[in-house]
Amino acid sequence: MARETILEERVGGGVLLLTMNRPEKRNAFNHALYADFRDALRDAQDSDDVRVVVLTGAGQAFSAGQDFAEMSAAPPPGGEPHGFPSFVDRLASFDKPIVAAVNGAGSGLGMTMLLHCDIVYVADEARLRCPFVTLGVVPEAASSFLLPLIVGFQRAAEILYTAEWIDARRAVELGIAARAFPAAELLPAALHKASEIAAHPPKAVRHTKRLLLATRDTAVHAARAREDAAFAERIGSPENLEAIRAFFEKRPPDFSRS
Repeated sequence: MARETILEERVGGGVLLLTMNRPEKRNAFNHALYADFRDALRDAQDSDDVRVVVLTGAGQAFSAGQDFAEMSAAPPPGGEPHGFPSFVDRLASFDKPIVAAVNGAGSGLGMTMLLHCDIVYVADEARLRCPFVTLGVVPEAASSFLLPLIVGFQRAAEILYTAEWIDARRAVELGIAARAFPAAELLPAALHKASEIAAHPPKAVRHTKRLLLATRDTAVHAARAREDAAFAERIGSPENLEAIRAFFEKRPPDFSRS
């Protein structure tokens, strides 16, 4: 069955291209995208024909993260209360290489999901952001562990405390991305690298990915448990509600009475 919010294209040589396909919403995650993305990764993991996954976004953005319009909405009939946990479960345990081609802005989950990818390429105009404190909540997807692991404690603290935008040059400098490319060269470069990897013995590559995951698996699970507990405490808090109201009212939030 075709998935509406994820485009799937076999580009040959064992490479699967997954494109988040909500360009009108800057590829923000709603119930459908969480489910489609999770299931596409499940199918890719189970398929012997898929050796490497390339991930990108449709339109001008990579992903704006959570779709605020659905954040407090009721889940779809028969669906889980929120698709985030099962999606991150699948992404964090995916045992084949993932090459990300970040074609535009990535905020929230659009940033933190990259910490679970094996190789990240960014377009020259791409920008990344962890906006959690500005929303009155906390980091997600084990980013409280993975970001300091990748960039160091002080730089991670600066990124998380300030919610500043990170441009492509800075993303490469910090080690969040491997390389930056002009927009027209980004996806071809990611597909070429994926093809190089896919040409190697697939079982050896897959076992290597599993060994890499094993070095941080326990810490990732522990970080996610801490984050989930803190997030449950923060969601619906006065700070969070003011941040969401301000977003929809297109005004600066007022945390002076927090």
